[in-house]
Amino acid sequence: MKIKLIDSVVRSFKVAKIFRENTDKINAIDFAPNGEHLISCSEDDQIVIYDCEKGTQSRTVNSKKYGVDLIHFTHANNTAIHSSTKVDDTIRYLSLHDNKYLRYFPGHTKKVISLCISPVEDTFLSGSLDKTLRLWDLRSPNCQGLMHLSGRPIAAYDPEGLIFAAGVNSESIKLYDLRSFDKGPFVTFKLNQEKECDWTGLKFSRDGKTILISTNGSVIRLVDAFHGTPLQTFTGYPNNKGLAIEASFSPDSQFIFSGSTDGRVHIWNADTGNKISVLNGDHPGPVQCIQFNPKYMMLASACTNMAFWLPTSEEGP
Repeated sequence: MKIKLIDSVVRSFKVAKIFRENTDKINAIDFAPNGEHLISCSEDDQIVIYDCEKGTQSRTVNSKKYGVDLIHFTHANNTAIHSSTKVDDTIRYLSLHDNKYLRYFPGHTKKVISLCISPVEDTFLSGSLDKTLRLWDLRSPNCQGLMHLSGRPIAAYDPEGLIFAAGVNSESIKLYDLRSFDKGPFVTFKLNQEKECDWTGLKFSRDGKTILISTNGSVIRLVDAFHGTPLQTFTGYPNNKGLAIEASFSPDSQFIFSGSTDGRVHIWNADTGNKISVLNGDHPGPVQCIQFNPKYMMLASACTNMAFWLPTSEEGP
């Protein structure tokens, strides 16, 4: 039976399983496109893979030498790309079942702050504090495209994998056509520059109509993906530590989920901007990672602990 996401179902989410495998904060999480697995990486240098159907931890891989900061499943089974916290700012392509590196992607000279994989092919984008955005192909260690920008860049692919968005300097969004990105952006949306915080993440909604901007402050912005018009500003969640707190869409693009420094999950209606619920998941630390499973009705949130949430109500009152 397929449950539809409505306000009452969203409010009914409860933690079904907590994992306490990590000794330090979880930096990033990513669901496999089929929703069956979740991968996480932590400041403790561990990469943990979870089985979402069984609600179990399926394996742990250590990255002691390089550390691991941002991580994404690739389309191939059992492989991931990640940025590092030690040695250098090379991106690494890892085979998870035997913990061997398949390829290195050198080029960035400062910390990588944005990493995203194409939804349709074996290409990925990385943005760095070196003020460049790089386009890569998993099959080649050579950078396929280099964009020099005026400030720190964050990036996201649209759901079709035809265009990508670059958020620059916490004030503008530039859209590029992947087939002709070397010609520069085909449109730039100028927004009011953030005074209190930096943009730390961009995501397109699954329907491709909106772009969600997350920050290291207490504000999340939603803009129209075609015109750049500001649609909503989501506030009212604490972030008193200047942390990059992830915000995510539900798969139907109707709800926005965010972590917070109070260890709770905050949820808004994307269309109205209204706060729907604040969920308490007994997170002892700040929730910096939150994503909704692309296929199953489950939510994952992470501080040092990983929490899997499931709805306890199937229909409205």
